[in-house]
Amino acid sequence: MIKVLKNLIIVMFSIITIYVLVAGSFSIVKNMGEQETAVAQTEQNTILPQIAQGSIEDVTIPDIITEDVELDSVEDVNNFNENETKNIEVDKFLYNQLSDDEKYIYNAFVKNKEEMKTGTAVVELGDYFTNMLKSKNGDTTELRTCYQTAVEAYTYDNPDVFYLEPTKMFLTVSTTRFSDGNTEFNVNISNGNADNYLIEEFNSKEEVDSALNEIEKVKNYIAQHRSDNDYDNIKNVHDFLINTIDYDESISQENIYNVYGALVNKLCVCEGYAKAYKYLLEEATGVQCIIVVGTGINDKGQTERHAWNYVLCDNEWYAVDTTWDDPIVRGGGKATNEDKTRYFMKKGRDFNNTHKMETRFTDEGKDFQFPDIG
Repeated sequence: MIKVLKNLIIVMFSIITIYVLVAGSFSIVKNMGEQETAVAQTEQNTILPQIAQGSIEDVTIPDIITEDVELDSVEDVNNFNENETKNIEVDKFLYNQLSDDEKYIYNAFVKNKEEMKTGTAVVELGDYFTNMLKSKNGDTTELRTCYQTAVEAYTYDNPDVFYLEPTKMFLTVSTTRFSDGNTEFNVNISNGNADNYLIEEFNSKEEVDSALNEIEKVKNYIAQHRSDNDYDNIKNVHDFLINTIDYDESISQENIYNVYGALVNKLCVCEGYAKAYKYLLEEATGVQCIIVVGTGINDKGQTERHAWNYVLCDNEWYAVDTTWDDPIVRGGGKATNEDKTRYFMKKGRDFNNTHKMETRFTDEGKDFQFPDIG
């Protein structure tokens, strides 16, 4: 058998590359981010490089819209009650690292979550940021950083808001100048000049609710099979994802970056795997799970953008990469159990040589603190 394979390889290298890729050799190709290459193999496998682009979706906010208003006297320009937003209680991994100003914006998302499904609801922040903007003479740089960080924290803490498109969520600052010299800044979040701030695949609240209903069915299935043991839940959800999801090698299908693509369409890239893992573990089993982004280094020494998870088990954090544990099999072969657990429940000494975490989701956001996995 070995001689046959060697002879086949010699013949394959004598013809053009495309025939190499379609010949009958048995291969496993790992799902990774950009320039993805397999790192796991059995004795019978020939490992071929897997090239893919765009594994991490952009969450950068658009430019702030500014408006000027002139009024004769100081008066309430709206009936907004900022205490309703301030007093919202949230206990999420990224939220707990935010400043009070960043939490205020995050809380506004929580407060208006149902209305935001329309993609056109205006989220009022009132005059909360007046003192900040006055101290900066109206410069919005600090406010923009707060907003960017709040958007990142909200979307990565809550994978179920997959339908929001941050690049279409405009922050509008209205500067009201009164005749007595007083200035007030009122801020809101809206769709600005876009039709809505939903992702392209959804156009109405009805479509969003229908999608969420399908996701809920998967969550309820996992919850029905929930174990009292955290490790079992971590392993069962890991296995469920790699057994039901296919990796989108084309990077062209809809919803490949979110939980809908992963759990309903069953087709996604690494960010979809990571978000689905967090969503199911936390919402269906109660196990704490966070999304980590950074780069992966494949066995060819190539570096690509990538996403994975940290999970909490028995008061210790471990790394899990469901994407790299989900091999693509070519030529009719079968992946081994070792292939499917190579990046499961790993400590840093076994994981960080191929995965490099980044503490920022975007250049415009803040550095977050992540657990030490040893």
